[in-house]
Amino acid sequence: MDGYKKSSHTVYDIKYHIIWVTKYRYKILHGQIAIRTRELIRQGCEARGITILQGSVGKDHIHLLLSCPPSLAPSQILQYLKGRSSRLLQNEFPELKKRYWGQHLWARGYFCATVGNVTEEIIRNYIANQSNQVKDDTFKIDD
Repeated sequence: MDGYKKSSHTVYDIKYHIIWVTKYRYKILHGQIAIRTRELIRQGCEARGITILQGSVGKDHIHLLLSCPPSLAPSQILQYLKGRSSRLLQNEFPELKKRYWGQHLWARGYFCATVGNVTEEIIRNYIANQSNQVKDDTFKIDD
């Protein structure tokens, strides 16, 4: 069970590859703004029990590989990280507040993919071979 994380009632290994971009793809993430963005994302992840396995701040986007507890959905993670960082960055850097007068620093969408060591085929075989009872094609009952 190496590599797995544990909480009071769960053992898990959940990893997400997440990308989000600045609104209008403006290339504003450089210098002190990029450094502060990285700090805010690190603080936000630490506060929620999220581990950053790898990260990158581009000129107009953020790339993250995160390990998350099962109680957090990707949408909750992004809502928190994007909302908090947008608000704090615009308060600290007046030039951003001028450019994003509607107070939306990040574009609405994001990319999210799961990452794992086991392929879908292995999981299907594992589930299909749990017992020798009568099987339905995709969802069986073990007696």
